[in-house]
Amino acid sequence: MAVGQRVQLRLSYGPDDVNPLLDAAGFTVSRVRGGTVLATRLRTLADVAGPGMQMLICGLNPSLYSADAGVNFARPGNRFWPAALAAGVVSRDRDPWHALAERGVGFTDLVKRPTVGAAELSTGEYRAGAARLAWTVGLLRPAVVCFVGLTGYRAALDRQAVAGVLPDGFAGTAAYLMPNPSGLNAHVTVSDLAGHLRAAAAVA
Repeated sequence: MAVGQRVQLRLSYGPDDVNPLLDAAGFTVSRVRGGTVLATRLRTLADVAGPGMQMLICGLNPSLYSADAGVNFARPGNRFWPAALAAGVVSRDRDPWHALAERGVGFTDLVKRPTVGAAELSTGEYRAGAARLAWTVGLLRPAVVCFVGLTGYRAALDRQAVAGVLPDGFAGTAAYLMPNPSGLNAHVTVSDLAGHLRAAAAVA
């Protein structure tokens, strides 16, 4: 759907889960009245996720480039997809739907608002995003959640966190934290990132 386009939904159950569900799908709720919800498509990335995932990749937030392309980590200078291919966790470049269908690898973001850079996000946005992510993880129960980007994870959940297996997991699920694959984080190589992705997959 085009950005700004509206959709009207009729619910056959209570509305408590409407906001996190539509947020994950890339919409904002405009109105809830009785069993009817009016929602508007936002300029963001919808989750590519489902039950039975081996790994849920969680980025910080979409770049404007990725939001418009409709693909996670889409910018050519981003090393996520080369690293994921090298690690063997995906088998097709920049194709999150194929990764989900063929490898059980899903994609989401801690914060749905797209920005030029993650520095534009607030601590409050990270924490609200963590609450929504906990809802998603509780619903879909991936084998492991792999957080991509130390800055966002530290801002949202644990200022002392380091890359590697997170001993307390996340929302009752095993979790792993790895560096940001952005081209701005150039001291971390594709080989380093691939190693982290292999390690995260091994946790599952």
